This record gives sequence, C-alpha cells and structure tokens, in this order.
Amino acid sequence: MAASLSTALDVHFTIPKSDTKRPIFFTSPVRHNPTKKRLAISCNSTTSETSSSTKPPQNISESPSPKNPSLSDQLKPLSATTLSTKDHKAQLLSKPKSTWVNPTRPKRSVLSLQRQKKSLYSYNPQVRELKLFAKKLNDCGSGEDEFESVLETIPYPPTRENALLILNSLRPWQKTHLFFNWIKTQNVFPMETIFYNVTMKSLRYGLQFDIIEELANEMVSNEIQLDNITYSTIITCAKKCSRFDKAVEWFERMYKTGLMPDEVTYSAILDVYAKLGKVEEVLSLYERGVASGWKPDPITFSVLAKMFGEAGDYDGIRYVLQEMKSLGVQPNLVVYNTLLEAMGKAGKPGLARSLFEEMVDSGLTPSEKTLTALAKIYGKARWAKDAMDLWERMRSNNWPMDFILYNTLLNMCADLGLVEEAEMLFEDMKRSEKCRPDSWTFTAMLNIYGSGGNADKSMELFEEMSRLGIGLNIMGCTCLVQCLGKARRIDDLVKVFNVAVDGGVKLDDRFCGCLLSVASLCDESEDVAKVLACLKQANPRLGALVRLIEEEETSFETLKEEFRAVVSDAAVETRRPFCNCLIDICRKRDLHGRAHELLYLGTLYGLYPDLHHKTVKEWSLDVRSLSVGAAHTALEEWMGTLTKFVQRNEELPELFSAHTGSGTHKFSQGLANSFDSHVRKLAAPFRQSEERAGHFVATREDLVTWVQSRIPSSVTA
Repeated sequence: MAASLSTALDVHFTIPKSDTKRPIFFTSPVRHNPTKKRLAISCNSTTSETSSSTKPPQNISESPSPKNPSLSDQLKPLSATTLSTKDHKAQLLSKPKSTWVNPTRPKRSVLSLQRQKKSLYSYNPQVRELKLFAKKLNDCGSGEDEFESVLETIPYPPTRENALLILNSLRPWQKTHLFFNWIKTQNVFPMETIFYNVTMKSLRYGLQFDIIEELANEMVSNEIQLDNITYSTIITCAKKCSRFDKAVEWFERMYKTGLMPDEVTYSAILDVYAKLGKVEEVLSLYERGVASGWKPDPITFSVLAKMFGEAGDYDGIRYVLQEMKSLGVQPNLVVYNTLLEAMGKAGKPGLARSLFEEMVDSGLTPSEKTLTALAKIYGKARWAKDAMDLWERMRSNNWPMDFILYNTLLNMCADLGLVEEAEMLFEDMKRSEKCRPDSWTFTAMLNIYGSGGNADKSMELFEEMSRLGIGLNIMGCTCLVQCLGKARRIDDLVKVFNVAVDGGVKLDDRFCGCLLSVASLCDESEDVAKVLACLKQANPRLGALVRLIEEEETSFETLKEEFRAVVSDAAVETRRPFCNCLIDICRKRDLHGRAHELLYLGTLYGLYPDLHHKTVKEWSLDVRSLSVGAAHTALEEWMGTLTKFVQRNEELPELFSAHTGSGTHKFSQGLANSFDSHVRKLAAPFRQSEERAGHFVATREDLVTWVQSRIPSSVTA
C-alpha cells in the first residue's frame, strides 16, 4: 500500500517538457529549516521523468536520509499551508472591514511611535572612555570655566555618535546645555533633531521652559524639523511649569504643521485644558483624537475623571466609565484612585463603594491613597458601618497603611462620634513600627475627646504629647481650649495657652473665637478675667472691644466703628462667630440692649444674610447659623417687629415659622430645646411642628390673639 501511494505521487507530479500549465508552487524552491540544505525540484526535462520512473518506489514510512528527503516529505509542509480548509474558506468569504477615506482632504503625516530610529552601533572600544569622560563632566563644578577645562581633555575628537553618547550621559541640565552649546561651536557635523530633543528633555527635568522655547525657535530658524518628541517635550514642560497658555500655543502650532500628537502629547494637553477648566475643549480634543485613530491610555481617562470630579459632574464620570468600557481600556490603580476621589466630590458614596469592589475583584491591591479616598467618602456620608467594615478588611488583608490613612480614619471617627473605634486605631498606631502617632494623630484624638466633653482624657493626651516631645499645633490647641472651657477648667486652659505661646504656635482667628466662646460660658468674674487676659494677648483689638461692650458709657457710634474694624480684620469664616459670641457675652451679663445693637450691626454688615425669609403665605426666621444667645435676641427682635405690624393692621401671611435645625451629629448642640424654653418664657404662640423637624410654627390668628392679649384694652381701642 505504501509503495502504490508513493508511485501515485510520483506519477501525479510528472510533467512533460511541453506542458506549460504548471502548479504555482513549483515556481520557487521549497524552504526548510536553515540547518538543512535546500532542495529544488525540477520537472522540466524528460531526464527527470526517466529517472523518477526508473527509480524504485519508496515507502513513506521509511524515511530516507535528511540529505535526500522524499517528494512526499517535501510537500507535507506545503499541504499544511496552501490547501484550503473549511475555516479558511469561511474566512475568505467573510466581508472585509471597510475604511472610509475622505478624498477631499490629504492624509496627515503620522510619525510612528518609534519616533527616533536608534542607530545600530557595532562594538565601539571608545565607549568606555567616553563614559568615564562624561562622569568627569558630571562630577566637575558648575562653573563654566571649570566645565570648559574638562572639555579640553576629551579623549577623542567629537563625532556624531560620540557627542550623542556624552550628551545622553550628562545629568545636570546646566551641563547638558553647556555641552550642547559647545558641540555647536565645534561645527564638525550638522546639528540634527535628536540633539535638540536630548537637550530639551534634560532641560525639562530642570523646569527650564524659557530655554526650551529658545531652542525650539532656533530649530525653526535653522529649518531643523520638529518631530513628535520635540513638541511633546515642549508641551509637557510648559505643563509642569504651569505655563498653560504656552502649552496650548505649541500644541496648536504642532497641529498646524500636520503632525499628529502621540499618546503622551494628547494626555498632557488634555490635562492642560482640564486645569484651565475648558471642559468643552477637552471633550472636543478627546473625540478628535479618538476619531483620528488614537487609543487613549489609562492616564488620559485619569485626567478626564479628575476634571469631572473637580466639577462634581456625575454624568461626566459616567461618560468616562462608559468610554473605558467601549474602548476596552482596563483601569489601573491610578485611574481607580482618581475615579474614587471624583465620586467623593460628586457625592456618590454608593457608586464609590461599587467601584472599589470592582477594583478589588479585578485583582488590584488598593494603595494607601485608595483607602484614604474611600475613608473620606464614608466619613462625609456618615456611613459608620461601611467605614468600620473597611477598617476590618484593611487589617485582615494587610493592606498598606500610612500616616495620612490613619489620620483620615481618626478624623472620620471624630465626625461620626466613634470614640471606642478611634481609641482602637490610636493604640494600633502606637504598636506599629512604620506609623507612629504624630502631631496630627494626637490632634484627631483631641478633637474626638473635645467633642465629647471628656476633659480628663484630653489632658492625659496633652501630658503624653509633652512627654514624647510632640508639639501642639493650632488645631489641637483650639480643641483643648474648647473642651476645657466647657468643663470650666480655666486654670488648665491658661496652662495650655501658655504652652502654645511658648511653643511658637501662631494663634489664628478661630482660636480667638474659641476664647470668646469660653468667656461667654464663664460664670465667675475671676475666670472671665483669666480668659479675657489670654484673648487680649492673642488679639489685642478684639479684647479691647469686649471691654468696650461692658462699659455703659460707650455710645452706639463708638461701638459701631470698633466693631467694623474688628470684623474687617478677621477672617471671613470667623466674622459671624465673633458676633455670635459677643452677643452671648452681653446676654450672660444681662446687657440685652447691647445684644440687640450687636445683632443689628451683624445684620448691617451682612453677617446674617439668610435670617429672614418672606413669601406670600409664610414669613420665617432662620436661626440655624446663630448661637443660643443670638437666637434668643433674634426671636425677641422679630416678635417686636411682628407686634408693630399687628398694631398697624398691616397685611400678614397665613403662617409664621422659626427654623432652628435638627442636628444628626452625635455631639451637635441644636437650638431646639433652648429655643423652645425661650418661647415658653415669652409666652409666644409658637409650637414645634410635627410635620417639619426643627420648625416652630404659629398661625396668623394665634399671633394676632397673642399681640392683643399683651396690649392694654385702652391701647387696643
């Protein structure tokens, strides 16, 4: 059977000399492994026909020597690659993917990603000496004279290859620039684009954009072509130097030359537009790049996500996720971190949690930045259970922890009132070898104990900080003073104040506002004097204003001028708290007239812009931004005004309301209880609303009846 098969093959491929229709694969020799010899098969002569016919048939299974393979062995690889199969036939019958080309516009020149071809260097015995010479240049002084003296000892005359090798080996940008200028003065070979690119990259590390721009203009003047590397270096350096206008300018120049930006340039210019807040330009450039065949990388999507996150644009974040999915781009850790931060700014804790689980399922290990972003999101959303579950997962999976993450978790516990969990975290930091508690860690714990009014624990921490030599910062000092003031431990407060002053802590307006608040709480005149002495040392003008308020002979005009001066010098966020505390001090000393004057001045200077609201159906008083004493004063002032309206028979709405707010924080001190007691003291017709929490309401009829009951009958008549 084998013999007959071999004979059949020999007979089938025997071609007479006169036959011109030959199989295509006989026109070239069959190629085998390079280790074997080539064997060309010719079937053109009758001699070969005779020799093949007279030669005894060979069995296929009987393999001849490798030097003389049989014809069937030679045809075996050809049959595997040229004979049609069903799958091959189906592939040929499939419709090829069409590509539309605009015939009216010329095709742009696109440089390949390998933008500079690397020279194929053979062995060069000079390389070792040239590298040693480059090391001498790196080690020499930064002076130009000393650099030139070393240049005189160059071992070989500068050629293109030698100069490029030395230029690549120089590290300080100053020396790279000096050597580049020296090469130009030698004038031994024409300067090419690659020399400028290497020099510009070194200058980019030194953030020398002005020099880079000079070199680019020099290239244009000397008609040296700027390629993708050149433009990318210019644009990225402008971005690093925050010269965003220059980055945009050079990108537009690049586009006008016909060069297509590569992935690095696209990502850089997208980030520039994003930092400039040009969202429409970013999207337009992104879509234009994708349409031209550019495939965005994860860095690009990180830029887009950060841009939308800064604006809190949830729809934009969804767009980024959809684009990544449609283009098949797998997010890396940087992209996930950026997306998580964007979700936090957009106020989407649920989606942030889902995104985090997706990241973990993909096999990525979260970094400290990832966990910090997620902890901030949970703390802001007040998701205590999810926050503590995250902490347990960190411990069980041995995920990386750093100072920022620990302190973020502690601040989150402070926001949520999780004292025991915070203490557990604090002790865990003490046992850690890498993340020992620092000043901010102690500050977070002081905030937790201070918010809970635990003065003993706060002082224990303060003493521990002193033993460990950890300095007290302004935030920790403020938390301590506030806690000790509420506990009426004035002597300890003065001790902390003196330590802060001796330690060089810069006392800000927030701290002075805290001292004012403590002064409003003190019952003993001796304690008040101690606190005001500290206040006068921290802010002399504010301390003088408090003394001025307490004096009966102070006129309203004098009070107005001093109050305006103090408020103008204070930080914007502390102006209203200053006024609130001053009103509280007045009410504590039964100076109700002064309290009403201060409320009027606060309203006059725009400290209470949302105090009153009026609609056709309802008039309301919003005291959520006021202290207890200021809220009482505002209620008295409002009731007096409403009384005048009733007496003048002016048109009134159907409903009156006072909004005190309803705090959900564990340590929040709402105004509802104190406001309710003051309403009862005034016998005002307001009652707590069952439908709206934190609201006190009264109808028009109730208010008119109350006013008439307080006015004598003769006056009413």
